[in-house]
Order: sequence, then C-alpha cells, then structure tokens
Amino acid sequence: MKKKWTALVLTVCMMCFALLFLNGNCLQSQAALGERIQNGVFADSVDLSGMTQQEARSAVEAYVGELAGKHVTLVSESGGEITATMGELGLTWVNTELISEAASLGKSGNIVVRYKALQDLEHRGAQLKVQLDFDRDAIRALLAECGRRFNMEAVEAGLSRENGVFAVTEGQTGYLVDEETTTTLLYQFLVAEWEGVDERIALIMQVDEPRGKTEELLLVKDVLGSFTTSYTSSGASRSKNVANGCQLVNGTTIYPGETFSFYDAVKPFSEENGYYMAGSYLRGQVVDSLGGGICQVSTTLYNAVLKAELEVAERHNHSMIVNYVDPSADAAIAESAGKDFKFVNNLDHPIYIEGFTKDKKITFNIYGVETRPADRTVTYESVVLEKKEPESDQIIADPAQPVGYITVSSAHIGYKAELYKVVKENGQLISRELVNKSNYAVSPRTATVGTATSDPNVLAEINAAIASNSIDIVKQTIANIKVVQDALNALTPEEQAAIAAAQQAAQDAAAGN
Repeated sequence: MKKKWTALVLTVCMMCFALLFLNGNCLQSQAALGERIQNGVFADSVDLSGMTQQEARSAVEAYVGELAGKHVTLVSESGGEITATMGELGLTWVNTELISEAASLGKSGNIVVRYKALQDLEHRGAQLKVQLDFDRDAIRALLAECGRRFNMEAVEAGLSRENGVFAVTEGQTGYLVDEETTTTLLYQFLVAEWEGVDERIALIMQVDEPRGKTEELLLVKDVLGSFTTSYTSSGASRSKNVANGCQLVNGTTIYPGETFSFYDAVKPFSEENGYYMAGSYLRGQVVDSLGGGICQVSTTLYNAVLKAELEVAERHNHSMIVNYVDPSADAAIAESAGKDFKFVNNLDHPIYIEGFTKDKKITFNIYGVETRPADRTVTYESVVLEKKEPESDQIIADPAQPVGYITVSSAHIGYKAELYKVVKENGQLISRELVNKSNYAVSPRTATVGTATSDPNVLAEINAAIASNSIDIVKQTIANIKVVQDALNALTPEEQAAIAAAQQAAQDAAAGN
C-alpha cells in the first residue's frame, strides 16, 4: 500500500512540472507575439481577447461611439417630452487606462502566479468596467429647455369689481420643472447606473400653487382706505396721463406679505402705453415729458394707503411743492432718479385696489377685511416747519427761439414740512406719530425768452427788457414789438423801404457822431 501512494505522489509531481514547463513556454511564446491581451478579457461587453492595445483601444472607442447614439427621453407631468442623444449630453470615456490594465492581465508575477491567473481567465474571464462621464452644463441646458417647454405656471385666483360688486375667478395649480434637482439626479444615474440602452425618465416637477382661495377672496369687501384729488386745472394731455395711470393700477390684488411697486405697475412711459407729453418736475424746473402728471396718481394712492394703515416701504416727496395735497402728503416717482412708491400688504388678508376718474377727479379705494375697532379713527396732519418765499423773477435768453417766444413757469414757495398720523379710539387720542419729513425747494417765477432777430433795434429792445429782470416788462416789450411789427406789415413795400432807409440813415448818422 505504501509503495502505491509513493508512486501516485511521484506521478502528480511529474505532471505539475510538465504543466509548468508547457505553460512557461506558452507565456514566452505569447510575449513574442506583440503583447496581445489574454483570452477571456472584456471591457463591458467588448471582447478584447487576442487584441493588441491599439486594437483594443479602437474597439472600446467604437463601443463608446455606439453608446453616444443612444437616446434619453425626458417626460413632463403633462405628457410632453424632449429627447437627446448621449453624445449631445457630452458622453466621454474617462478610464482609458483600462487598456493597459487589460494587457497586463496574466503577465505579471512568477510562473506559478501567472499560471493561476491564466487559469482564472480561462474559467471565469475578466470583466473590466468602461467608466463614462457626462457634461453637467449640457444636461443643465437640456433641463432649461424642458422648463421653457413644459413649465405651467399657476394661474392666480382673480378678483374683479364691476358695478359695485366683487367677482372671484378660480385659480389653477401649476407645475414647474425642478431643473436643479433633475440635473443632479440625471447625471448621477447616467454615470453610475445607466446600462447603455435608450431611456425614458420622468422629470421632477414642483407644484406651483396659486395664491388666494375663493373663500378667502370672497371676504374682501370692506373699504380700508379711500382718497380723492382734483386735477381740474390740468390740460388735456396731463388729464389723459392721470386717467391712464389710474387705469393701469385699477384692479390690482395684493396678497399678504406682497410688496406693490407703483413704478412697475405704470411703466413704461411711452406713447404705446397710453402716455402723452405734459408738464413734470425735473431738477427744480417744469419740463414736458411723457407721462407728466403721473405723480398725482401715485400721491392719491399713497394717501389711500395711509388711511388703510398699510406699510409704506418707499416714498419720496417732490422737488417742489404740489397744489393737490398738503405738504408732506405727496409721493413722487421719477424714472431717471430711481424714485418709486412702494408699500407692503402687512395684513392677514388680500387687498384690492379700485381706481377711477370722474369729473377731473381721481379716486383710489382700498378694499380688504376690516379688523380695526369701529370707533377707531385715523387722520393725517400736515405741519409746516418752515416757509420760504421765492426771490425775484429769473429770465433765460434763448437765441434758438425768435423774438416773441416766451414760456413762463410759476413760482414755487419752499417748504419744510412733516406729516403726522393721529389715531383716536372712542374720541380719545391713542397716538400721534411722525410719518415723514419733506423738503421742497423754493423756485422763482421763470421765463424763457426768444432773442433771435435780424433787426438790431428789436434785439436791443428785447435785451433791455431781459436786463430789467422783470417778466412783466418782458411781456410788455414783446407786446409793443408785436404792435410795431403788425403796423409795419400793414404798410406797402414802398413805405416799408422808405422807413428802413430812414432808420439806416439815422444809424449812420449816429455812428458818425
């Protein structure tokens, strides 16, 4: 029995040495064949067996090229979809060192280690993972396009008032593409989980709930604040601007916490938006501009807001005093100076702005839910701290205008004023607090007078009148010049020539003296 075991062990040893010898010769033979990749090596589904490194690289690149043609379709909540290729999303092969790794399999270590590696390749093979990457910016751009195509913004619940009755229009829920979250998750899926096939992926959508509920808007019926100003002295263009601005604000619903910008509501100041050229204040002067008079609209609304006790976020006084409200009760806007009138709905319920014009008067009513005590009264007191009368007339000669041209701007008294809010309950004073402080520049009566003429005598007359620094004298001089000019125009050409010759002779004689 012992002899049999000894013979068996010797036989096994001889077989092992024979296999090692044969495989050693095989490895040496393969090395001589240009370092080809061993059998059983795969890169994803690509069989690299027997390939050189260059051949293997080309094979994997072709495989990645096929993947670049695969599609991903993004589907929205509404069923809309958009499709892109993986190549359009910036697909790239990143672990190119895979080729050298594949080539080294079964070729490192001593003869026993290599033998074992070859046996593993023969029986189990080697599966190497092709790692891919994608361009986040390209994915983000695709999601932005999804947003442009598929976003359905919420439709706000509507509140309107006609013939003294409120009506509510139901809102509608919206759905918006969550671009940032979808970009991140799509990138992670493509890099870590994608299996190289066409994909359909649902977009992540955000619910965009409309503000305002029907039952909430139906509560809006109480007048919280109301104010009226008159523009009976305004010309046609200014009157149209006041009516247009009022109409642009009318019908606005403002929800709790929301800020209202008057400028945003009435811009742009253009003919297309219903505005005309009319007088407005600019750096202490009255000039014509598109939308002149719009500040009366903002001022009227400002006072209604004060009476409703809403939070004023931004308010500016005019550069010069206005005549339709008390000092410090105005609210100016100026596009060039970045001035706006803003207020916040600091109440617990929505408010509605009603504006209308009638008989050259503008009125704003602010409706909401009245929660103040019935015996509470709110008034506003204008206090003038300082008053400065304008100085003498200011006359500006304009050589671009003919003699006879004159425009006059009224004088404006300068003021320093404050506005106080006075609250009473049951007739008893509760509080008196400062609302704002305002400074209004003093401005003299100003005239712009034309001086363009070919008649030296007329020029001398008008210059002398300007030098008097009296607008009344300038007006009288212009009237006198017109009388003389009308008389001359009534003469025959011969008579006009004779008078001209006499004037020239007198001028020559004066020059000779």
